Amino acid sequence: MTLTVDDAIHTATETWRRLGVEQATAEEMAEELAADLTAASSDGRSVADYMGGDVEALATSWADERGLVPARPHLKETAVAAAQGAALPAFAALAFWFVKWSHLLDPSSESMRTTLDGHVVWEVRKFPDPGVPLMWVGLPVCVLVAFFLIRRAVRGTLQYHHAPAIEATMQALTKTLPVILAAAALLAVGIGYFGDYLVGYFQLLFTIPMALAGMIGAVAAGAAWVRDRTCPPVTAGS
Repeated sequence: MTLTVDDAIHTATETWRRLGVEQATAEEMAEELAADLTAASSDGRSVADYMGGDVEALATSWADERGLVPARPHLKETAVAAAQGAALPAFAALAFWFVKWSHLLDPSSESMRTTLDGHVVWEVRKFPDPGVPLMWVGLPVCVLVAFFLIRRAVRGTLQYHHAPAIEATMQALTKTLPVILAAAALLAVGIGYFGDYLVGYFQLLFTIPMALAGMIGAVAAGAAWVRDRTCPPVTAGS
């Protein structure tokens, strides 16, 4: 698809807005860009040639050169990214726990029969429950997957927002994330015990949503804390 002047200006304006450039300044830059593109078109150059094929990169470089990108910690964006990375592994971990807790895969069975003299006899057939080893294998896998998904999500978000100190944040997050994940898992276990002993009959309706929210929230808070500790002093609030 051919890149038009309107497309380029729209993309550049959205990029400046995302980077935190003030609206009035972004509008002035958009007008300047429109004039440059019109002049280039008069010289026979296409918009793609003038922009170098990457409007976002050029707009970002332009804002950087003019010192218009405020140093923001992007704490909210970091927390949201970490939560997104943790959501699927947390849900999978709860699914493994539910399979074990509900004995969904347990082949054991009980049957009742009545003898000729009227006595009731229960026959119990006990077999190993495959849900137990499945849970103990699945949970570490969920933790490992969460580790990489959270890191990827946080890095991608910080790069998208052209945030400062990305590598410092990622190095600290790599070291701290195992502790954050362990804290999230312990929180889920605590919620499970609370539901078992205090909620009672409606335990499942309480435990699953609360444990899911607790794990994701703990990861989001931990990632935001790491970002706050590793981000340089800011010139604008997040």
